[in-house]
Amino acid sequence: MKKLINSPDSVIADALRGMAAAHPSLAVDLENRVVSRAGGVMAGKVGLVSGGGSGHEPLHGGYVGYGMLDAAAPGEVYTSPVPDQILAATKAADHGSGVLHIVKNYTGDVLNFRMAAELAEDEDIRVVSVVTNDDAAVEDSTYTAGRRGVGGTVFVEKLAGAAAEEGADLDTVAALATRVNEATRSFAIALHAGTVPAAGKPGFDLAENEVELGVGIHGEPGRERGTMQPVHDLVGYALDVIHADRPIAGDQLVMLNGQGGTPLIELYGAFAEAVAWIEGHGGTVARSLVGNYITSLDQQGFSITVMSLDDELLRLWDAPVSTPALRWGR
Repeated sequence: MKKLINSPDSVIADALRGMAAAHPSLAVDLENRVVSRAGGVMAGKVGLVSGGGSGHEPLHGGYVGYGMLDAAAPGEVYTSPVPDQILAATKAADHGSGVLHIVKNYTGDVLNFRMAAELAEDEDIRVVSVVTNDDAAVEDSTYTAGRRGVGGTVFVEKLAGAAAEEGADLDTVAALATRVNEATRSFAIALHAGTVPAAGKPGFDLAENEVELGVGIHGEPGRERGTMQPVHDLVGYALDVIHADRPIAGDQLVMLNGQGGTPLIELYGAFAEAVAWIEGHGGTVARSLVGNYITSLDQQGFSITVMSLDDELLRLWDAPVSTPALRWGR
């Protein structure tokens, strides 16, 4: 294992120190491991909190800022943050109008966020939770009952964040987040596994000619092992699965996401194939992201996340955002 770390034990603390130094717009509580907005939140605004295991950067701390999250709780690598940590993030995000928890559908995350919400309610903070489960690959997996929450979480955080900035109340923001999740599907393919620092070796083995079709963001098994194919075929496979689960038609928001170890030149090639597939099936790519937005350490491969857009969702997507990982219009 070759990694730019001091030791496996200090990876997260070192990364949080670096994030604090790189982004003055963030307040990083090293003791509680909470990332929040340095300037606080506008009084009366609904707060947004998310979190999960580290290793998926820029998710979630990279999406703290105007137009997205108010606070994030990063756990150990691939491990849910604990309830007290989530409670601290919830307190940082609360300014009198309640807090939305955006929770990826993994058993530890769901349980710990639920406990944190109960603790927050004891302190008179109203919390509503929305669980993301956009992965079209498998119904149940290593850490999950039901579908996994993956790339669609980025869309939920952006669109719900925009609605909150506009002054929408908690129930309205939660309903929007639910609608975005339901309109979104994702599928991922891995070429090589990522390496958790504490483990010191790749999380799974693939032969030189093998790929994992439907891999999870923690390296969980997908629906099958396949053989390495040209990117045209791999992208087509992913979009065929998504289309069969939720038809792709009309205006689409498309994220072609790297998993941490894939060169951008390859991601752009994959995106070109995605655009051709969608247009060939009668859809239009109205908005897009290409790059690393939800990663799996240094795993090599890609994921595609597709969401159907209407006028309201398009407006909220275009609304100003200013975070370390997403920034436009401000």
